[in-house]
Amino acid sequence: MSGWSWRMLRCGRFKLDGGAMFGVLPKPVWTRLVQPDERNRIPLQCNSLLLERDGQLVLVEVGIGDKTPDKLRDIYELERRSVLDALREADCRPEDIGHVVVTHLHFDHAGGLTRLARPGESGDPKRPPLAFPNAKVVSQLVEWEDAKANRSTMHATYLPDHLTPEVAERLVLVDGKAPPTSDREGLPAPDRWFEFTEVLPGIEVFRVPGHTWGQQAVKIACDDGRTLVYVPDVMPTAWHASPTANMAYDVEPYVSMLQRRALLDLAAANGWLLCLDHEPGEAAVFLVSPDPDKPGKHLLTPQG
Repeated sequence: MSGWSWRMLRCGRFKLDGGAMFGVLPKPVWTRLVQPDERNRIPLQCNSLLLERDGQLVLVEVGIGDKTPDKLRDIYELERRSVLDALREADCRPEDIGHVVVTHLHFDHAGGLTRLARPGESGDPKRPPLAFPNAKVVSQLVEWEDAKANRSTMHATYLPDHLTPEVAERLVLVDGKAPPTSDREGLPAPDRWFEFTEVLPGIEVFRVPGHTWGQQAVKIACDDGRTLVYVPDVMPTAWHASPTANMAYDVEPYVSMLQRRALLDLAAANGWLLCLDHEPGEAAVFLVSPDPDKPGKHLLTPQG
């Protein structure tokens, strides 16, 4: 059976506070990596993957979507662009997507599950139309439960307008086993760290908690023989390859650090290509090797 072909979709530029994106890292440290604007915001991107095999179409991540009000667009300097624009440019109809895999259900990753109503459609803002009416939506069970209960460090990141009953009807919930979340009693080798669950032939998901308890990464067998892993907010950008670069948005920063280290060690050992969810530059990267001068930090290089 052949692997999946893939195409990266850029679904909208936006900005978030640099201090929040780097957590406890002092500003003089993180500004060596990226310079903030006059409102202390750094540039980010919503990156998605469009997968195709034998006529099947799968979308990994859907970004913020098109429903954001103007006040928030200004706060985030959000580009007027969504996953629907990116799909149109790829000559792909939303109705043809058979599965959508979301890493977690924060608005900047799953807001695009629903869309603005068009003329003649219901205008209820609490029940916007499905963006992908024929797609099953793959999420972790614990993530869906936390999203519905709004268990988060932020009060407005699990938004009801993308957690609608219509979305719930399309859900495929994965009850994935959590990897180790403490190193008090020793840790397994990276190749025994994660539990992989196949959701489609050649597509597996695995939990990487820390940012949320139910966050998952996506492992894809590609048609060129490579393995591509879509990396969620355990490492949102290449700037976050450092073990100490945890976000203030993480529910458990130390857990996030452990997961990132294990994931990067495993990726380096197996030659995985990584797609970073919020990287504004080259988002498909390889790990060259651990940085010999900085234990736990990895060196990244764009795919060749």
